Amino acid sequence: MQKIVKFNIKRKRSFYIICFELQKEISPKDLRKIKPPDPVENKISSKGIILSGRAPIWFYGFLIHFYHPTKFIAVYEPRIDKAIIVETHSAGYKVGDVIKI
Repeated sequence: MQKIVKFNIKRKRSFYIICFELQKEISPKDLRKIKPPDPVENKISSKGIILSGRAPIWFYGFLIHFYHPTKFIAVYEPRIDKAIIVETHSAGYKVGDVIKI
């Protein structure tokens, strides 16, 4: 069976970058088969994460929900080479904050 999404975790000082690459064109039904890196198993839940990759907006919604327990979630914006926080559980980070990578 062909892998649907390839994930890679990059550790930084105060966050992790979860890069992903679609291995084929995906459909909404594929979400049932996709297993992103587990935040608890990979010991990344205590820090924030930045999501980076090209995918449909509904795939990003899936990942943001999946990583909800982390300190914060940001999305990488290649046009400015920074990440924008879209969800946070920490007083040190606010939605709309920009993170230099």
